[in-house]
Amino acid sequence: MNKVSTNGFILIVDDNPTNLSVLSEALASEGWRFRVAVDGESAIAQAERNQPELILLDVQMPGIDGFETCRRLKANPTTQNVPIIFTTALADTESKIKGFFLGAVDYIPKPFAQEEVIARVRVHLQLQQLNQSLEQQVRDRTNALQKAQVQLVQQEKLSTLGELIAGIAHEMNNPISFITNNIPPLQEYIDALTELLQLYEQAYPTPTAKITSFIKNLDLKFVLEDIVKILGSLQVGSERIQHLSTSLRSFSRSDSDTKLAADLHLGLDSTLMILQHRLKANGDRPGIEVMRCYSKLPHVNCYVGEMNQVFMNLLANAIDALDEAIIQGKMCDRIPQIKITTEVNSQQMAVIKIADNGIGIPERLKQRLFEPLFTTKPVGKGTGLGLSIAHQIIVEKHNGTMEVHSQVGNGTEFAIAIPI
Repeated sequence: MNKVSTNGFILIVDDNPTNLSVLSEALASEGWRFRVAVDGESAIAQAERNQPELILLDVQMPGIDGFETCRRLKANPTTQNVPIIFTTALADTESKIKGFFLGAVDYIPKPFAQEEVIARVRVHLQLQQLNQSLEQQVRDRTNALQKAQVQLVQQEKLSTLGELIAGIAHEMNNPISFITNNIPPLQEYIDALTELLQLYEQAYPTPTAKITSFIKNLDLKFVLEDIVKILGSLQVGSERIQHLSTSLRSFSRSDSDTKLAADLHLGLDSTLMILQHRLKANGDRPGIEVMRCYSKLPHVNCYVGEMNQVFMNLLANAIDALDEAIIQGKMCDRIPQIKITTEVNSQQMAVIKIADNGIGIPERLKQRLFEPLFTTKPVGKGTGLGLSIAHQIIVEKHNGTMEVHSQVGNGTEFAIAIPI
């Protein structure tokens, strides 16, 4: 029969030197490592310090007996999963039932037969290893399932958001195109009519009383000047809506199956345009200053729609953090700011840093930020999926890195880096 290897050790607990010698010889013949304890108290102390893979436990010992030792080991979270085999001369059914009730997995009767000791230890080592392997598989499968669930949520969010934004941008595009295309000819018509009125004024310097009264009531000079200003305002407003429409279309790109060379600055600017309403001052706080410290970045091969989703999440989180800091009165008269820095690092990766000057994140929470369903926001204000999805997009889909640097009272910075 094949030998069972073990990386750990077997703990022998017995006060009889002869028994220890027999058990030690049996285990050594199979190449198994072992340690020895001569009473229950020292066995418990050893097992707590360094967890064995299996315990061979004598029932009749001085001090606390094997049954009490077993009970304490099973009551301790550190040692409760270690298999225990009783070694005893007690063959009565009541003693065996008591041992199994306390959590033992088997009995080896005295006097020992070396072959039986080896066979029983081998079986329970195999069972323990299979159990550990199964537990690891369950953990791996659970993690994989959790990642799959997050990915499904991400894909659904991207699909729904992309369709919604693309639809809005398309609906905006038609009327705004109509407006912008008609402003230039309208300007020409107004200029021509203004010139015509001036020609009439030169040809007929003395109008009738009715015309004079109408011009006075109309305030013709003011109207002609104000029409030009109104057209200018219409031009500026329509251009702003066009930029917003362009930003929406850029943000909603859902090239989920193909990496494309993209301008990350355009993605950042498009996201800021969409979040513009949240950056403006309101009754609760002043406007949030955005500082763009852009370095020259080459186009980066990436999934454009998903990268924009990462930018949206990080920027929205920064705004939320500043809002919360102001509500709690912890800004200490500081102007709320978001700083966006881009650069190419020494590993030829595109680095984007998004930092706020809010209250920061405690160390105990920082370690869990990228866990699915974990959120620091109040109930109803966060799903706990945003940062988890962002981390998955950067690390798994782009082979990049995503780190958070924060100091309580001095703000938070998220740094992402993806290969160029």
